[in-house]
Amino acid sequence: MTAFKDNLLAGKTAFVAGGTSGINLGIAKRFAALGAKVAVAGRNAEKAQNAAAQIAPDALGLSADVRNYEAIRGALQQAVDAHGNLDIVVSGAAGNFLAPALGMSANAFKTVVDIDLLGTFNVFRACHDLLNTPGASLIAITAGQAVNAVPLQIHACAAKAGVNQVVRVLAMEWGPDVRVNGISPGPIAGTEGMARLAPGSEGRSTGTHERIALRRWGEIEEVAEAAVWLCSDSAAYVTGTIIDVDGGSQLGDATRRNMARGLA
Repeated sequence: MTAFKDNLLAGKTAFVAGGTSGINLGIAKRFAALGAKVAVAGRNAEKAQNAAAQIAPDALGLSADVRNYEAIRGALQQAVDAHGNLDIVVSGAAGNFLAPALGMSANAFKTVVDIDLLGTFNVFRACHDLLNTPGASLIAITAGQAVNAVPLQIHACAAKAGVNQVVRVLAMEWGPDVRVNGISPGPIAGTEGMARLAPGSEGRSTGTHERIALRRWGEIEEVAEAAVWLCSDSAAYVTGTIIDVDGGSQLGDATRRNMARGLA
């Protein structure tokens, strides 16, 4: 793990939407370990509270659906009331599954777009007047499907492409007071997303590794380190950027397309 100073985020308040599991929970834990006051939000109140208990004694677990603007605004306000104005906001709620376009209902497509794309807009729009500025940092969790078309992923491709553009537009509109960036994780071990998209592989498949430049799946902690860097002073001149934390997996997009078709 990177040797960031133990108190790097002391005095800062962080809010992680979708922070009840996986990559987002890992990011929230790392923020807290470096001294930040943390709140996580998810649709299930019990899961949110259980996640908060794993993060820190004073962490907040809040119930809110990112598709509902008023609900996420309320959760953000609760975090501010408890810990003060926000320095860091991560929008990481996401939905995904494998399905061909002709096997997907319009409602299924809309559900993923609403969680990923509308949810990111809602989180960022709702937090704007609750931020400590200048210097606040917003991070969207996106995915390689935003730039590389993948069969069986039309919903995720469309939603994440939109998320990337939300990052870029808000970076232009809200600079210099707020920096807005994205992280695009690759195949990360121990996540629900990879369990759905690569069932049975468990991140240890030789065939899967051959499609990644670094020949392994990533770890949640490695994505968390990228998030810490983006919200630190070391990234003070970084905004409107999507950082790939993917082991070079996007470099083999043609092979990945074949894999998704079951040809590789």
